[in-house]
Amino acid sequence: MNSGDPQDGGPQDAVPARWGQPQQPYPQQPSRRSPKTVLITVVTFAVIGGLALGAFFLGQLVRHDPHPSAVGRAALPPVSASRAPAPCVAAASITAEPTGYEACGTAARNVGIPDYDAAAAKRAYTITIKTNRGDIEFTADGKAAPYTVYSFVYLVNKQYFTTTPCHRLTTAGIYVLQCGDPSGTGSGGPGYQFQDENLASLGTPDATGAVTYKAGTVAMANAGPGTNGSQFFLVYKDSPIPPAYTPFGTITEGLDVLQQIAQAGTDDSNSAGDGVPKESVQIESVTVR
Repeated sequence: MNSGDPQDGGPQDAVPARWGQPQQPYPQQPSRRSPKTVLITVVTFAVIGGLALGAFFLGQLVRHDPHPSAVGRAALPPVSASRAPAPCVAAASITAEPTGYEACGTAARNVGIPDYDAAAAKRAYTITIKTNRGDIEFTADGKAAPYTVYSFVYLVNKQYFTTTPCHRLTTAGIYVLQCGDPSGTGSGGPGYQFQDENLASLGTPDATGAVTYKAGTVAMANAGPGTNGSQFFLVYKDSPIPPAYTPFGTITEGLDVLQQIAQAGTDDSNSAGDGVPKESVQIESVTVR
């Protein structure tokens, strides 16, 4: 993702010798060149010098550009963070041996980084999300997505999600409510990232590259492969989505709460049917058992 620095070119070869160090004294006799020849020569040197100077400054601009276009700034639609955080080196995606948690960016709410415990990770948990619109309960499957579930439980126990907004609702094409960013901007994360898991469970993509994320699925939002953090989405109606977002839970209660939130609509601030919920959704607390 990183582009190499261009090499700065020098102007020495594009200017007359008198601008540098001459190898021998200039002759003392007056020039015999015609005024026309002198004018052409001066104009030629001026053009070449101007081009060289322009190239130099362009090189400096590219060298110091803090936001090179090659860096993965755009988040992957349709369920990733709408404004991706500053990119980090991505963790490996769908590896035989999981990579684990890697420090990444500035935490929207600093609660540290989990110290992975395999025994605690590979079990089922019941998660209850209490919102101002009603409660949503789901089962988190640690056997299928141990790093994802362990991270989510860690964040719950650290009160990371307490008093945070659900910042995105989609009501056209795909049907999800996205939460998990304490900043409410869609670009916040926990200060670490980890690899994707459980993607093969979603089946074979169709001709459009999508699979069906069934109603009741809980999955991770991301900004590209291996960039999972704290943002997650809740599917309230079957949705065709590329199999690039780790599914780790199934809603057992509160699907009707999500559907009522969806009926109120979105403000379309991202696009038609995609934006901030018209009726604000606030996570008041999250518990785990």
